[in-house]
Amino acid sequence: MEKKAPAPFLGALEEGICAFFLACLTLLPAGEALLRVAFHSRIPSSPALTLQILLCLGLLSGMITTRAGDHLSIGLSQYGANEGLKRRFAVLSGLLSAFVTAIFAWCSVSFIKIYLSPPQIIGFIPDQAFALVMPAGYAVMAFRFARLTPLRGKARLLPALAVLLGSAWSLPVIFKVRWGFDLPEAALRISGGCAALAAALKVPALIGLILAALAGTPLFVVIGGAALILIQGAGGEMDVVANQIYTALTQNSYVAIPLFTLAGFFLSESKAGERLLAAFKGLFGWFPGGVIIAAVVMCAFFTSFTGASGVTILALGGILYRVLSDNAGYPSKFSVGLLTASGSIGLLFPPSLPLILVGTATMTNTIHLFLGGIIPGFLLVSGTILLGLLMSRKTTIPREPFQAKKAAAALKQSLPELLLPLLLITGYFSGVLSLVELGAAAVIYVFVVEVLIFRDIRPPEIRRVCAQALPIIGGVLSILALSQALSYYIVDTQGPERFVRWIHGAVSSKYLFLLILNLSLLAIGCLIDIFSAILIVLPLVFPLGIAYGIDPVHLGIIFLINMEAGFLTPPVGMSLFLSAALIRWYR
Repeated sequence: MEKKAPAPFLGALEEGICAFFLACLTLLPAGEALLRVAFHSRIPSSPALTLQILLCLGLLSGMITTRAGDHLSIGLSQYGANEGLKRRFAVLSGLLSAFVTAIFAWCSVSFIKIYLSPPQIIGFIPDQAFALVMPAGYAVMAFRFARLTPLRGKARLLPALAVLLGSAWSLPVIFKVRWGFDLPEAALRISGGCAALAAALKVPALIGLILAALAGTPLFVVIGGAALILIQGAGGEMDVVANQIYTALTQNSYVAIPLFTLAGFFLSESKAGERLLAAFKGLFGWFPGGVIIAAVVMCAFFTSFTGASGVTILALGGILYRVLSDNAGYPSKFSVGLLTASGSIGLLFPPSLPLILVGTATMTNTIHLFLGGIIPGFLLVSGTILLGLLMSRKTTIPREPFQAKKAAAALKQSLPELLLPLLLITGYFSGVLSLVELGAAAVIYVFVVEVLIFRDIRPPEIRRVCAQALPIIGGVLSILALSQALSYYIVDTQGPERFVRWIHGAVSSKYLFLLILNLSLLAIGCLIDIFSAILIVLPLVFPLGIAYGIDPVHLGIIFLINMEAGFLTPPVGMSLFLSAALIRWYR
């Protein structure tokens, strides 16, 4: 899909509002924690207000992600297809996205009118006022999808037609906005006809959505479209989708997602990577493979905070590639492979966002997941380092002599970044800070270190750092919101229970089940991003694990390790494509 620059004022306004919301998400939990610990007091309505701010941030960052054309997608068409075919796929993707998001907008209007009435007052603001961001946000997304569709001439009318068709498909919820549940006879007949049409088109629509996903349609559109057609085809109310979006984007555990993402971007945009590299080189660079230890540990450190291997590769890939290949003399292919693999191994260390999402999706204690991921994470890190050490023995690598003063100076310089994981783990496992408060503490700590102490990021650049984090925040929250709607349908139709009974009857051995599970998850990781998999696939797998007596923490770690492999496997192996692009640039 083509990217078109927005009006400078409009783009700056959207990013400024999102930066303000990120500041509020940081300061409210931090202030709440400070008052609770120091004065046994609290900020009135702070938790509820924080959740409503998350809702606003989710929709506004989704608008920005749409504008940038950065929504998460599969996009097999991008690999090997000619330009003409890519353009056709982009047109189909844009039309479908405009159609579906227009329906989301109307469903959101109905949800506010029917389900948030009478309104609840949060602070001094009714929740309906916050929820208005939903229809406004999805309407803007529909407009932007239509605007970005690469068509010319009279064909430019097709995106507008797609939005109109989305509005026509939304007639059942439009009628509810006008008449409530007491519909006139004509409106009842039209609504019944729409439900019957949805039921008749359910199978071909789902097949079409799968093909659209492969063609590059944003995954949140595909997931939301599937939820819409399934719910409406089963005779349910379309605005249940908007209800589930609201429920997802007002979940307390999801507040940590933008906070840790923002902290990760402040780290990646500063010179923290250079300081950490100097410290690790000073400590380990004197023996074979010392630089590899530095590279692997740094990648794991950054990924644990950003939750995305792509950010780690973009932030550190250029620096580490030059150190490994140019300075240390490792073969270019080995350096690229090491960095690509190391980019995802930090997902098992706290405060990893995927670990948090697994805990939310399965109602598993997040502390237990953090503890459960440490040993497998260290095994992955150790295995990667061991491979590097073996490679170093086969290659003549120049080494620097150990200099105690130089190593001590580098270690002292990077000490604030090195203390960050220790401080966060202590704050969380001691029970002093909740998960959300931990995210707020991470943002404030990194801000103080990188902006005020080291001054790597100047105050005018703060908004730019926030803007760079917004596409990831918007893309992830958009998928989480619509995955909640699809999960609602799956649970409501007792899909997990029936799936469990079928598998349990076909496979009696726990160990055979684990083997099949790992192979299946590897295949799933090749086709779907980790966040979608956690919200859609994990709720199906989790009851199976319970039926076979597998501990929820064990199952969650198995799931994440297999999803990590997806980062390295086409067609969704984003780490592969980012590494290839980055290394081509540095060569």
